[in-house]
Amino acid sequence: MTAPVKGPASYFPAIEKKYGRPIAEWKELIRAASPTRHGELVTWLKSEHGLGHGHANALVAHTLAEDAGR
Repeated sequence: MTAPVKGPASYFPAIEKKYGRPIAEWKELIRAASPTRHGELVTWLKSEHGLGHGHANALVAHTLAEDAGR
């Protein structure tokens, strides 16, 4: 039995459904963006791409955590 997804990744199915882009594409956009701080990236996703705060926060948190682990 597979454990349920927790944390920021738990938002990913809803993000893909609501905004029509795969998570990998959102991560590419975040990594290519000129702001690099968490709050700036969240604000950018909200203003430029119309994401809600929770969805933008989840994408940024997950992407930055992945990059920190590299």
